[in-house]
Amino acid sequence: MAHWSEWLSFPNPKKQEYLNAPIGPGVYKLRNKRTGEWVLFGRSKNVAHRMTSLLPVPLGTGTRRNQLKRGYILNHIADIQYCTLACLSEEEAKLEENKLQKSGENYLFPT
Repeated sequence: MAHWSEWLSFPNPKKQEYLNAPIGPGVYKLRNKRTGEWVLFGRSKNVAHRMTSLLPVPLGTGTRRNQLKRGYILNHIADIQYCTLACLSEEEAKLEENKLQKSGENYLFPT
């Protein structure tokens, strides 16, 4: 079984920073290091690509429709940290996401 990555600062595209995330299936979670709040979590068949959609266009990509979530991350980007868990398959990623849903942690933006 793989292990969660260490907590990393969410990259600020305005500063040309880099995202370090699995290109394949896995899960991710974000927290606000200043407030200690859990922000969100999710899974994807391509974690790195999915996480780039956590910021509003033109800084982020994708077609997420949750502007509140994207805006929160951008407005608090200096305080946002993330960690990831690479998985062997999409099915394993779904199981790991289910564990996060059942963890009892309160996320600002539940899946």
